[in-house]
Amino acid sequence: IGSIVQSRQSKLWLQFDSIFRFTEEYKRHDSYIKTLHGFSNRVIRERKAELAENILNNNVANSSDAYDDLGKKKRLAFLDLLINASKDGTVLSNEDIREEVDTFMFEGHDTTSAAISWTLFLLGSYPEYQERVVEELHAIFGDDKETPATMQNLMDMRYLECCIKDALRLFPSVPMMARSIGEDVKIGNYLVPAGTTAIIVTYMLHRNPKVFPKPEQFNPDNFLPENCAGRHPFAYIPFSAGPRNCIGQKFAILEEKAVLSTILRKYKIESIDRREDLTLLGELILRPKDGLRVKITKRP
Repeated sequence: IGSIVQSRQSKLWLQFDSIFRFTEEYKRHDSYIKTLHGFSNRVIRERKAELAENILNNNVANSSDAYDDLGKKKRLAFLDLLINASKDGTVLSNEDIREEVDTFMFEGHDTTSAAISWTLFLLGSYPEYQERVVEELHAIFGDDKETPATMQNLMDMRYLECCIKDALRLFPSVPMMARSIGEDVKIGNYLVPAGTTAIIVTYMLHRNPKVFPKPEQFNPDNFLPENCAGRHPFAYIPFSAGPRNCIGQKFAILEEKAVLSTILRKYKIESIDRREDLTLLGELILRPKDGLRVKITKRP
């Protein structure tokens, strides 16, 4: 689907549905959409069955009366909220729920895996920062390399989070985004009229030397609390900003911490490629043309 979307964006004639319908790409597009929607529908169907079974068995673990490992009352998962809303008479059709599931499934997997890959690559290129992360993990887990991280453990991985954030600054998963201007905007001596499509190039925005000294250098210290103080909230927007920001950004960071900490507790990472030798492709996400090569060594 990503490949077809890219093709339609670059070929003006394919942007017309009346023409696109007569192409081979349309047939593949239709087939892929059915596969993707079928996957989302299966997830919803299985979760509905699980919830129904929990009610029958009076299972508290997945109910709103359960508590997490921080001692806080568990909040319902987003999908569970949607399913409950559809049962309570709220106007939410199965298609409405599926569209929300689509967003999490298909917007969240590629962006998150890209962020994990870039963070590993940068930590492999700058061993001094990798060692600081390993020291932090040792302070949390000691010599234990097997016990899964709890939510509290993930919250304590503050320096690892700084590393993820600076990786997203240099290599934002979404390198640019478009927004339609809703009203006339005056910028300096220029008037940007309503209806204009503005392209925000995140990749360039994050390299403003007035905000980030030595902007091309990987430096997780950019995101230490003292260095974030007073920074404009729109100077760093890997998840966009404002009312259309990424609904899953907190979950994405937790997911990345969980995967990266599991790897770094067990393995040392060394990058084989040099940053300056990489060719970047700004497709639906920012990706290296030929992938990222790293050497993995088991930690003693």
